[in-house]
Amino acid sequence: MTLDDLRVFVAVCQAGSLSAVARDLSCTQSAVSQHVKRLERETGVQLLERHPRGVAPTSAGQILRAAAADGIAGLDSALRNLKELVRGDAGSVRVTTGATTVRHFMAEAVVDFRRRFPKVSLEFRTETSSRNCFDALASSALDLAWITLGSPVRGIEQRSVVALPWVLAVRADDPLAERSHVEAADLADIRHIRLPESSSSRAHLDTAFAELGIQVRSDTSVADWDTAILLAELGLGHAVVPALPGQQAPDGSGPLRFLPIAGLPELSVGWAVRRWDALTPLARAFADAVGATCARRRGK
Repeated sequence: MTLDDLRVFVAVCQAGSLSAVARDLSCTQSAVSQHVKRLERETGVQLLERHPRGVAPTSAGQILRAAAADGIAGLDSALRNLKELVRGDAGSVRVTTGATTVRHFMAEAVVDFRRRFPKVSLEFRTETSSRNCFDALASSALDLAWITLGSPVRGIEQRSVVALPWVLAVRADDPLAERSHVEAADLADIRHIRLPESSSSRAHLDTAFAELGIQVRSDTSVADWDTAILLAELGLGHAVVPALPGQQAPDGSGPLRFLPIAGLPELSVGWAVRRWDALTPLARAFADAVGATCARRRGK
Protein backbone atom coordinates (compact mmCIF):
# COMPACT_ATOMS: atom_id res chain seq x y z
CA MET A 1 0.00 0.00 0.00
CA THR A 2 1.51 3.30 -1.11
CA LEU A 3 0.55 6.94 -0.75
CA ASP A 4 -0.13 7.00 -4.50
CA ASP A 5 -2.53 4.07 -4.08
CA LEU A 6 -4.48 6.02 -1.48
CA ARG A 7 -4.47 9.25 -3.50
CA VAL A 8 -5.82 7.46 -6.57
CA PHE A 9 -8.46 5.64 -4.52
CA VAL A 10 -9.72 8.88 -2.96
CA ALA A 11 -9.83 10.50 -6.42
CA VAL A 12 -11.85 7.58 -7.82
CA CYS A 13 -14.33 7.79 -4.94
CA GLN A 14 -14.83 11.49 -5.59
CA ALA A 15 -15.11 11.20 -9.38
CA GLY A 16 -17.15 8.00 -9.36
CA SER A 17 -15.23 6.88 -12.42
CA LEU A 18 -11.97 5.06 -13.12
CA SER A 19 -11.73 6.52 -16.62
CA ALA A 20 -12.17 10.11 -15.40
CA VAL A 21 -9.29 9.71 -12.96
CA ALA A 22 -7.17 8.09 -15.67
CA ARG A 23 -7.74 11.14 -17.88
CA ASP A 24 -6.85 13.51 -15.05
CA LEU A 25 -3.63 11.57 -14.32
CA SER A 26 -2.77 11.04 -18.01
CA CYS A 27 -2.55 7.28 -17.54
CA THR A 28 -4.56 4.21 -18.52
CA GLN A 29 -7.71 3.02 -16.80
CA SER A 30 -5.88 -0.25 -16.12
CA ALA A 31 -3.20 1.63 -14.18
CA VAL A 32 -5.85 3.29 -12.03
CA SER A 33 -7.53 -0.07 -11.45
CA GLN A 34 -4.22 -1.57 -10.30
CA HIS A 35 -3.94 0.99 -7.50
CA VAL A 36 -7.39 0.00 -6.23
CA LYS A 37 -6.74 -3.74 -6.60
CA ARG A 38 -3.51 -3.43 -4.60
CA LEU A 39 -5.43 -1.80 -1.75
CA GLU A 40 -8.10 -4.52 -1.92
CA ARG A 41 -5.45 -7.25 -1.74
CA GLU A 42 -3.80 -5.69 1.29
CA THR A 43 -7.03 -4.90 3.15
CA GLY A 44 -8.74 -8.15 2.19
CA VAL A 45 -12.05 -6.43 1.38
CA GLN A 46 -13.82 -5.08 -1.68
CA LEU A 47 -13.49 -1.30 -1.77
CA LEU A 48 -15.44 -0.37 -4.92
CA GLU A 49 -18.64 -1.62 -6.50
CA ARG A 50 -19.67 -1.04 -10.09
CA HIS A 51 -22.86 0.77 -11.08
CA PRO A 52 -24.35 1.49 -14.52
CA ARG A 53 -22.81 4.96 -14.51
CA GLY A 54 -19.51 4.32 -12.77
CA VAL A 55 -18.24 3.11 -9.42
CA ALA A 56 -18.92 3.90 -5.77
CA PRO A 57 -17.15 2.94 -2.55
CA THR A 58 -18.51 0.01 -0.59
CA SER A 59 -19.09 0.44 3.16
CA ALA A 60 -15.50 -0.68 3.70
CA GLY A 61 -14.35 1.69 0.96
CA GLN A 62 -16.11 4.59 2.64
CA ILE A 63 -14.17 3.91 5.84
CA LEU A 64 -10.85 3.83 3.98
CA ARG A 65 -11.72 6.88 1.89
CA ALA A 66 -12.50 9.00 4.98
CA ALA A 67 -9.32 7.96 6.76
CA ALA A 68 -7.15 8.31 3.65
CA ALA A 69 -8.55 11.76 2.79
CA ASP A 70 -7.87 13.01 6.32
CA GLY A 71 -4.35 11.59 6.34
CA ILE A 72 -3.44 12.88 2.88
CA ALA A 73 -4.80 16.33 3.68
CA GLY A 74 -2.76 16.51 6.88
CA LEU A 75 0.40 15.33 5.13
CA ASP A 76 -0.05 17.77 2.25
CA SER A 77 -0.57 20.62 4.70
CA ALA A 78 2.55 19.69 6.68
CA LEU A 79 4.67 19.47 3.53
CA ARG A 80 3.44 22.87 2.36
CA ASN A 81 4.20 24.40 5.76
CA LEU A 82 7.74 23.04 5.54
CA LYS A 83 8.18 24.45 2.03
CA GLU A 84 6.98 27.87 3.17
CA LEU A 85 9.46 27.83 6.05
CA VAL A 86 12.21 27.30 3.49
CA ARG A 87 10.88 29.81 0.93
CA GLY A 88 10.12 32.59 3.38
CA ASP A 89 7.36 34.91 2.09
CA ALA A 90 6.82 32.87 -1.10
CA GLY A 91 4.27 30.11 -1.43
CA SER A 92 0.69 29.67 -2.53
CA VAL A 93 -2.89 29.89 -1.29
CA ARG A 94 -5.46 27.63 -2.94
CA VAL A 95 -9.15 28.49 -2.63
CA THR A 96 -12.26 26.74 -3.91
CA THR A 97 -15.49 28.68 -4.21
CA GLY A 98 -18.47 29.55 -6.38
CA ALA A 99 -18.19 31.37 -9.69
CA THR A 100 -19.18 34.84 -8.43
CA THR A 101 -17.73 34.77 -4.92
CA VAL A 102 -14.40 36.45 -5.66
CA ARG A 103 -16.10 39.52 -7.12
CA HIS A 104 -18.64 39.86 -4.32
CA PHE A 105 -16.57 39.01 -1.25
CA MET A 106 -12.85 38.86 -2.04
CA ALA A 107 -11.89 41.52 -4.58
CA GLU A 108 -10.60 44.05 -2.06
CA ALA A 109 -8.89 41.36 0.02
CA VAL A 110 -7.12 39.95 -3.05
CA VAL A 111 -5.63 43.38 -3.80
CA ASP A 112 -4.59 43.90 -0.16
CA PHE A 113 -3.10 40.41 0.08
CA ARG A 114 -1.15 40.80 -3.16
CA ARG A 115 0.27 44.08 -1.90
CA ARG A 116 1.42 42.44 1.33
CA PHE A 117 2.68 39.20 -0.23
CA PRO A 118 3.73 39.95 -3.81
CA LYS A 119 5.52 36.59 -4.27
CA VAL A 120 2.60 34.43 -3.20
CA SER A 121 0.54 32.58 -5.80
CA LEU A 122 -3.23 32.81 -5.44
CA GLU A 123 -5.13 29.94 -7.05
CA PHE A 124 -8.93 29.78 -7.33
CA ARG A 125 -10.88 26.64 -8.23
CA THR A 126 -14.54 27.10 -9.15
CA GLU A 127 -17.20 24.68 -7.90
CA THR A 128 -20.96 24.77 -8.39
CA SER A 129 -22.08 24.10 -4.81
CA SER A 130 -20.90 24.04 -1.20
CA ARG A 131 -21.12 20.23 -1.30
CA ASN A 132 -18.68 20.16 -4.21
CA CYS A 133 -16.42 22.58 -2.34
CA PHE A 134 -16.38 20.19 0.64
CA ASP A 135 -15.46 17.26 -1.61
CA ALA A 136 -12.69 19.23 -3.30
CA LEU A 137 -11.34 20.41 0.04
CA ALA A 138 -11.28 16.91 1.48
CA SER A 139 -9.62 15.22 -1.47
CA SER A 140 -7.06 17.69 -2.82
CA ALA A 141 -4.36 20.13 -1.78
CA LEU A 142 -6.71 23.08 -1.28
CA ASP A 143 -6.45 25.39 1.71
CA LEU A 144 -9.79 27.16 1.95
CA ALA A 145 -13.36 26.86 0.69
CA TRP A 146 -15.82 29.78 0.69
CA ILE A 147 -19.24 28.29 1.30
CA THR A 148 -22.78 28.81 2.46
CA LEU A 149 -22.72 27.42 5.97
CA GLY A 150 -24.96 24.48 6.71
CA SER A 151 -25.05 21.24 8.66
CA PRO A 152 -21.79 19.85 10.11
CA VAL A 153 -19.66 17.85 7.68
CA ARG A 154 -17.30 15.14 8.88
CA GLY A 155 -13.67 16.19 8.68
CA ILE A 156 -14.51 19.82 7.82
CA GLU A 157 -14.50 22.87 10.10
CA GLN A 158 -16.82 25.74 9.16
CA ARG A 159 -16.50 29.35 10.31
CA SER A 160 -19.03 32.11 9.60
CA VAL A 161 -17.63 35.38 8.25
CA VAL A 162 -20.75 37.38 7.41
CA ALA A 163 -24.52 36.93 7.75
CA LEU A 164 -26.48 38.19 4.75
CA PRO A 165 -30.10 39.32 4.95
CA TRP A 166 -32.36 38.34 2.08
CA VAL A 167 -33.68 40.92 -0.38
CA LEU A 168 -36.17 40.84 -3.24
CA ALA A 169 -34.79 42.04 -6.58
CA VAL A 170 -37.52 43.78 -8.61
CA ARG A 171 -37.45 46.05 -11.64
CA ALA A 172 -37.70 49.75 -10.94
CA ASP A 173 -41.00 49.86 -12.84
CA ASP A 174 -42.54 47.00 -10.80
CA PRO A 175 -45.36 48.05 -8.40
CA LEU A 176 -43.42 46.44 -5.54
CA ALA A 177 -40.51 48.84 -6.17
CA GLU A 178 -42.42 51.60 -4.40
CA ARG A 179 -42.22 49.76 -1.09
CA SER A 180 -39.48 50.17 1.49
CA HIS A 181 -39.56 46.42 2.24
CA VAL A 182 -41.72 43.33 1.78
CA GLU A 183 -42.98 40.75 4.25
CA ALA A 184 -42.17 37.09 3.82
CA ALA A 185 -45.87 36.41 3.19
CA ASP A 186 -45.76 38.73 0.15
CA LEU A 187 -43.48 36.24 -1.60
CA ALA A 188 -46.41 33.91 -2.25
CA ASP A 189 -47.53 36.34 -4.98
CA ILE A 190 -44.21 36.66 -6.83
CA ARG A 191 -42.93 34.80 -9.87
CA HIS A 192 -39.82 33.37 -8.26
CA ILE A 193 -36.50 32.83 -10.08
CA ARG A 194 -35.12 29.83 -8.22
CA LEU A 195 -31.57 28.76 -7.48
CA PRO A 196 -30.60 25.15 -8.34
CA GLU A 197 -31.72 22.38 -5.99
CA SER A 198 -28.11 21.40 -5.28
CA SER A 199 -27.20 24.79 -3.78
CA SER A 200 -27.02 25.34 -0.02
CA SER A 201 -28.63 28.77 -0.31
CA ARG A 202 -31.63 27.21 -2.14
CA ALA A 203 -31.96 24.62 0.65
CA HIS A 204 -31.76 27.38 3.27
CA LEU A 205 -34.46 29.39 1.51
CA ASP A 206 -36.75 26.39 0.91
CA THR A 207 -36.52 25.46 4.58
CA ALA A 208 -37.46 29.01 5.60
CA PHE A 209 -40.41 29.01 3.18
CA ALA A 210 -41.64 25.66 4.53
CA GLU A 211 -41.42 26.82 8.13
CA LEU A 212 -43.40 29.95 7.28
CA GLY A 213 -45.94 28.01 5.23
CA ILE A 214 -45.11 29.96 2.06
CA GLN A 215 -45.49 28.44 -1.42
CA VAL A 216 -43.97 30.37 -4.31
CA ARG A 217 -44.57 30.07 -8.06
CA SER A 218 -41.52 29.41 -10.21
CA ASP A 219 -40.89 28.55 -13.85
CA THR A 220 -37.27 29.69 -14.05
CA SER A 221 -34.13 28.25 -12.43
CA VAL A 222 -30.58 29.59 -12.55
CA ALA A 223 -27.11 28.50 -11.44
CA ASP A 224 -26.08 31.49 -9.32
CA TRP A 225 -27.21 34.70 -7.64
CA ASP A 226 -25.88 37.01 -10.35
CA THR A 227 -27.87 35.24 -13.08
CA ALA A 228 -31.01 35.44 -10.94
CA ILE A 229 -30.50 39.21 -10.58
CA LEU A 230 -29.93 39.58 -14.34
CA LEU A 231 -33.13 37.71 -15.18
CA ALA A 232 -35.06 39.87 -12.70
CA GLU A 233 -33.68 42.92 -14.51
CA LEU A 234 -34.88 41.45 -17.81
CA GLY A 235 -38.37 41.10 -16.38
CA LEU A 236 -38.54 37.30 -16.17
CA GLY A 237 -39.59 37.33 -12.55
CA HIS A 238 -38.48 38.29 -9.04
CA ALA A 239 -35.26 37.09 -7.43
CA VAL A 240 -34.89 36.36 -3.73
CA VAL A 241 -31.15 36.76 -3.17
CA PRO A 242 -28.77 37.65 -0.34
CA ALA A 243 -27.89 41.32 0.10
CA LEU A 244 -24.48 41.18 -1.55
CA PRO A 245 -21.75 43.78 -1.01
CA GLY A 246 -22.00 46.60 -3.57
CA GLN A 247 -25.27 45.25 -4.93
CA GLN A 248 -27.31 48.46 -4.67
CA ALA A 249 -26.12 51.83 -5.98
CA PRO A 250 -25.59 54.28 -3.08
CA ASP A 251 -28.26 56.63 -4.44
CA GLY A 252 -30.75 53.80 -5.05
CA SER A 253 -30.67 54.33 -8.81
CA GLY A 254 -30.37 51.67 -11.48
CA PRO A 255 -32.79 49.29 -13.20
CA LEU A 256 -33.46 47.20 -10.07
CA ARG A 257 -34.57 47.78 -6.51
CA PHE A 258 -33.48 45.47 -3.70
CA LEU A 259 -36.17 45.36 -1.04
CA PRO A 260 -35.40 43.95 2.43
CA ILE A 261 -37.53 40.92 3.27
CA ALA A 262 -38.83 40.87 6.83
CA GLY A 263 -39.15 37.49 8.51
CA LEU A 264 -36.51 35.43 6.69
CA PRO A 265 -33.47 34.17 8.65
CA GLU A 266 -30.14 35.50 7.41
CA LEU A 267 -27.81 33.41 5.28
CA SER A 268 -24.38 32.75 6.82
CA VAL A 269 -21.41 32.47 4.48
CA GLY A 270 -17.77 31.97 5.32
CA TRP A 271 -14.83 29.61 5.35
CA ALA A 272 -14.53 25.85 5.47
CA VAL A 273 -11.19 24.14 6.11
CA ARG A 274 -9.99 20.70 7.05
CA ARG A 275 -8.38 22.03 10.26
CA TRP A 276 -7.87 25.63 11.26
CA ASP A 277 -4.80 24.82 13.33
CA ALA A 278 -3.18 23.13 10.31
CA LEU A 279 -3.60 26.07 7.91
CA THR A 280 -0.43 27.55 6.50
CA PRO A 281 0.37 31.07 7.73
CA LEU A 282 -0.31 32.43 4.24
CA ALA A 283 -3.73 30.76 3.99
CA ARG A 284 -4.64 32.08 7.42
CA ALA A 285 -3.53 35.56 6.39
CA PHE A 286 -5.74 35.43 3.30
CA ALA A 287 -8.74 34.16 5.27
CA ASP A 288 -8.26 36.97 7.79
CA ALA A 289 -7.96 39.55 5.00
CA VAL A 290 -11.28 38.47 3.48
CA GLY A 291 -12.94 38.55 6.91
CA ALA A 292 -11.63 42.06 7.60
CA THR A 293 -12.80 43.48 4.27
CA CYS A 294 -16.24 41.86 4.64
CA ALA A 295 -16.55 43.43 8.10
CA ARG A 296 -15.56 46.85 6.76
CA ARG A 297 -18.03 46.68 3.88
CA ARG A 298 -20.81 45.46 6.17
CA GLY A 299 -20.16 48.39 8.49
CA LYS A 300 -20.51 51.00 5.74
